[in-house]
Amino acid sequence: MLRLIDFLSAHRAVTDKLAIEHVYQPAQRVAGNITIGDDCAAIPDGDDFLLMAAEGILESFVAEDPWFAGYSSVMVNISDIAAMGGRPLAIVDVLWTPDLPASTPIWEGMAAASRAYQVPIVGGHTTLTNASSIHLAAAVVGKAKNLITSFEACAGDDLLIAVDLRGNYRGDKPFWNASVTAPEGRLRLDLELLPRLAEAGWCRVGKDISNGGVIGTLAMLLQCSGTGAELWLEEIPRPCGIELDRWLISFPSYGFLLSVRPERSAEVAGLFHGRDIACSRVGIVKENDGLMLTYGQARQAFPVRVSRGHGI
Repeated sequence: MLRLIDFLSAHRAVTDKLAIEHVYQPAQRVAGNITIGDDCAAIPDGDDFLLMAAEGILESFVAEDPWFAGYSSVMVNISDIAAMGGRPLAIVDVLWTPDLPASTPIWEGMAAASRAYQVPIVGGHTTLTNASSIHLAAAVVGKAKNLITSFEACAGDDLLIAVDLRGNYRGDKPFWNASVTAPEGRLRLDLELLPRLAEAGWCRVGKDISNGGVIGTLAMLLQCSGTGAELWLEEIPRPCGIELDRWLISFPSYGFLLSVRPERSAEVAGLFHGRDIACSRVGIVKENDGLMLTYGQARQAFPVRVSRGHGI
């Protein structure tokens, strides 16, 4: 267990998430009455909410795998909308490229994701630059009736993880890809489970599992809610034959961490099971600060700082 803790606490993807509240602080001063820290900005719009999110794609990712970088720029934005209990409406992109042919694989990837998720790309901005590298970002807008937020986890909640295990790693990268090979129509129907949960009142709290993996994502949720948690590592759904340490820092194409009242846990899990998506109870939210990891009889605190009521 100590070896695993050392590995996770030193991994760049996890440490970046642990420090993310420092990035929020300047933005919060100019965010009006919108609290920073959710997967999307949720702006009241009559009886509904307008959802907005954006993603910048790593330069190295764009260079090494341009098609999948383009695909991912759409996929991860749509996942952010679903994580908030919303439905995506449209995508825009921002692209810096030395010439248009160099960006063709990126565009092909974005177009493939647009078709797969049935979300249009409606505009954006393209700059021809003298630089040799290509830079990519994308943004999304969506709507929600009821929100799934990061700020309302309560002591006694069950922690559930829902993840699509019907995939493979993308080369040697930590990206678990259950999206590109999915049959037509499945992706949008799978994402529809999140707004259904929100609108039924079965789940009010959650985040999509991002490139910080399960640990980094849970740390962000605890920071936002000002709570602690106990995470049962052996209960986390994972693909057969994949080592636990690798899985804990993986970024699944479809993965959500949910905080659910115990009386609703079976119904929530059953909804995912009905779509052949793995979903298990993996821990509990606790009043005390901090994160405790367990595996069998082994227990070890994970170094995460939680500030109560700071509203990051």
